[in-house]
Amino acid sequence: MTKKEKSSQTDPKIRRQRQVLFGGGLFLLGLLLIISFVSYSLNWKEDYSSLESFFDRSVPAKNILSKVGALVSHLFIYKGVGLASLLFPYLLCSSGFKLFFDRNIEKILSNWSWGISHIIWLTIFLGYLFSSDPIYCGIVGYELNLILKTYVGEIGVLAILIFFFMCFVVIQLKWTPENIQLWWEKLWNKKNKTENLNENFGESIPVDSSQNEIEKNSSETFKNSKEKIKEKFFEKHLLKTDELVMEVETAKEEETLDDKIANDLIKKQGFFDPTLELSKFKMPNLDLLKNYGESGIKINQEELEANKNRIVETLNNYKIGISNIKATVGPTVTLYEIVPDAGIRISKIKSLEDDIALSLSALGIRIIAPIPGKGTIGIEVPNQNPTVVSMRSVITSTKFQNAEMELPVALGKTISNETFVVDLVKMPHLLMAGATGQGKSVGLNAVLTSLIFKKHPAEVKFVLVDPKKVELNIYSKIERHYLAKLPDTEDAIITDNTKVINTLNSLCIEMDNRYELLKNAMCRNIKEYNLKFKQRKLNPKDGHNFLPYIILVVDEFADLIMTAGKEVETPIARLAQLARAIGIHLIIATQRPSVNVITGIIKANFPARIAFRVASKIDSRTILDSGGADQLIGRGDMLYTQGNELTRIQCAFVDTPEVESISSFVGGQTGYSQAHLLPEYSGEENNSSIEIDPSERDSLFREAAEVIVTAQQGSASLLQRKLKLGYNRAGRIIDQMEAAGVVGPFEGSKARQVLISDLTTLNRLLDDQL
Repeated sequence: MTKKEKSSQTDPKIRRQRQVLFGGGLFLLGLLLIISFVSYSLNWKEDYSSLESFFDRSVPAKNILSKVGALVSHLFIYKGVGLASLLFPYLLCSSGFKLFFDRNIEKILSNWSWGISHIIWLTIFLGYLFSSDPIYCGIVGYELNLILKTYVGEIGVLAILIFFFMCFVVIQLKWTPENIQLWWEKLWNKKNKTENLNENFGESIPVDSSQNEIEKNSSETFKNSKEKIKEKFFEKHLLKTDELVMEVETAKEEETLDDKIANDLIKKQGFFDPTLELSKFKMPNLDLLKNYGESGIKINQEELEANKNRIVETLNNYKIGISNIKATVGPTVTLYEIVPDAGIRISKIKSLEDDIALSLSALGIRIIAPIPGKGTIGIEVPNQNPTVVSMRSVITSTKFQNAEMELPVALGKTISNETFVVDLVKMPHLLMAGATGQGKSVGLNAVLTSLIFKKHPAEVKFVLVDPKKVELNIYSKIERHYLAKLPDTEDAIITDNTKVINTLNSLCIEMDNRYELLKNAMCRNIKEYNLKFKQRKLNPKDGHNFLPYIILVVDEFADLIMTAGKEVETPIARLAQLARAIGIHLIIATQRPSVNVITGIIKANFPARIAFRVASKIDSRTILDSGGADQLIGRGDMLYTQGNELTRIQCAFVDTPEVESISSFVGGQTGYSQAHLLPEYSGEENNSSIEIDPSERDSLFREAAEVIVTAQQGSASLLQRKLKLGYNRAGRIIDQMEAAGVVGPFEGSKARQVLISDLTTLNRLLDDQL
């Protein structure tokens, strides 16, 4: 072979020319075949005789392609596979088209393999239906059908045909029951949207007042008294309820990713270096979250119209005119935006909150006067049939999947049906409050679920404090993946108050250690530090390592304050003030948002706050510094603020079985050898019980010791009551008892433990010490 011939074979221009010619030839051949087949189906009886004298030119054929067309069609249709032969021209034309235009050439072989399979199935199927006439199925289909019937019978042939048809539908078309249901729901949603758009509910608002009418009315009433002029003006100038048309703004259904795409995005998390130890770890998939059906909002036109009429009627009763009204429908609440007439005081509308609630017969009415950034006044009215905001819908939203945040948290959906995603790093700490049963625990689960779905175990660790002992124990299965704890402790979920104090102080030590690492690495925050570590600019031999984010979650803060007081508040305040830069973030939840629980020090360091429904305006002001939380409707309805305006959100609902499924999925995978260990902290013992000479004991020491042992309560206040002592003397006696071994050490606000069980043992102990 010459060099010229070799170059011609490898020249892409020559290869492309041959491809175009070959593709065009295949396309023309397919067209000729289809013309021949159609002509044969019309003239096959007349052309049959011409086939017997094929070489006799005196015998004509009626086929458009004459004798060759009649012969080829006869071989394909009658002698071959019958009507299934029509697929051959399709395969030739499609292959020629792809070659000619250089599109999807790699799929040509796959198309031919599927096409031959369809031809074989179709010819057998036609033979099964028309077993008496081979013109439909061809001789090949007729014989194959007879052979199959001989061995498996008619029912067996039918079963084989059904099975291979299912293979075609499932494998090639990918019609699974789940996909069919999803397509049907999308089609149904599209149909509902089209019907809603065809309604005339969103037309512009006509105003029936004109300048000529006002001048005419003014001239007619000029002679009347001043009171009659005012009444006449309001009768003519105010819009009647039926004449005010409300514009309805349908909340846009947020774009969600296909389940497969979302799962792929979920799996693409983190960098290689920190996740290398658990490189085979799989992020949770969406199948673990429950699908509550369509996430779109159903608009009840009758409900909107009735609410609009009542709002306008109530305002008209107080001589408040409206020039415009618009409704934005959310998952649980509809926002009615009104534009009052000129000269109307906003405070006058704000004062009618209770009257509007009475006229609408609804709870949770909230008036926003004015709406920040808009020249309107908002009236939030709960929907009669609220929509469930599932955790699955917010996790699959593009806003969460594409969030470029360090610690993205999907809280739920706003009143405009948009997924609300915030970055915990920028909060940097979160305070949650609300009455019992209003959604705090679900809110905590939504925060933890968001982070588990988004972050690798090497990137984030949780310190879970659960004084109630039953709310967060479902996360115990992920101990070796996501949890952090003190050394030499069995349970990673902290329920004992003493361990809580030790853990908080351990986190303070961790904070100081991390600041030392940042100082040595010349970094300002954990993000810069970890980036340097990943780029191998920091030497592990110098003590540097990758620092995961640590998130402290406290489910019931009020209980800790009641039992431990300052011992808890001090390290919490220190962490809140300093820990944000080194990646330690706090999430604190409480049922009682009172001032002795949420103190000024805590509020000053928790700018991000979430308020579920509370009992009173005082509680609302304690948590949010403003009212509104007392007017929520419960069941996950919440207000969020980060130091600026309030945002009303419907919290995403994640049920306990869903959280258990996620924990089991994560816990079932290979994890670290143990939970992430925090620095050791040895609790500072109360050393006030110094050695005291028995001769220096109080004169009432023995009598006081008998009182304490008899009551089995080591309390100074008990001695004050029983022996009528002052507080200082009772306190000194208690210290002397600790030195003598009668009572245990100081335990905060709790009474000391009594170490002696009866008076006989007490007398023996005291006599031995003399």
